[in-house]
Amino acid sequence: MVAGGGTGAVLSRLLHVPETGSTNADLRQLAEAGGEDGLWLRADRQTAGRGRQGRDWSSPSGNFHGSTLVWLRPGDPMAATLALVAAVAIEEAVRACLPEVGPRLALKWPNDLLIDGAKLSGILLERTGNAIVIGMGINLASAPNLSDRATAALGDHGVAVPPAEMQALLADAMTRWVAIWRTQGLTAVITRWEARAHPRGTPLTARLPDGQVLTGTFDGLASDGALRLGLADGSSHVIHAGDIFLV
Repeated sequence: MVAGGGTGAVLSRLLHVPETGSTNADLRQLAEAGGEDGLWLRADRQTAGRGRQGRDWSSPSGNFHGSTLVWLRPGDPMAATLALVAAVAIEEAVRACLPEVGPRLALKWPNDLLIDGAKLSGILLERTGNAIVIGMGINLASAPNLSDRATAALGDHGVAVPPAEMQALLADAMTRWVAIWRTQGLTAVITRWEARAHPRGTPLTARLPDGQVLTGTFDGLASDGALRLGLADGSSHVIHAGDIFLV
């Protein structure tokens, strides 16, 4: 195994518990105790799962609830861009489970994977020292009812994926994409992310942290991974934080 913060290839160790409060909270504790780069923890059920901005995250049995640990090294891209790395890894892992002709997957900034336009997964990054804990939730068997967006599960499309199988697929994809992020830089990740996103020109609404609401079209990502929102006057507004909705 690679010691926390050490050099060498990222090796994954897949841990599993029947139930916990939050896999992110557990991995933060393991990181503080020196847990290794590439460590994974999956729970059948979480009792205190969380999404972005402190939102509750539904964690019923049958879905994937898990977290992985990445230790930052000198020369790594910005830590926040690991959300893009996780997104392309999730898309790759889910795509491997779908039939050749099946529902359409698309990434939506900042960290959602959509299936036929409905939210399938979410990502939560948390930091402790030089360790980044990346929590991932994927609707495999069932999807929560959300008031502000459509949701879906793979099971809705006739695709049955055991959580343990998804953990193995994610671990493999994350190992590969973290290595690309480190050796080829963020540009390679952005190129893949944009190739798997909804098309440029897709109408979007952005709700910014200050309460401002902007409407425009998807204009790709900036070099630092921020969203470029095309406005009616032909300019682009760069967004580093906010909630994005398909119109």
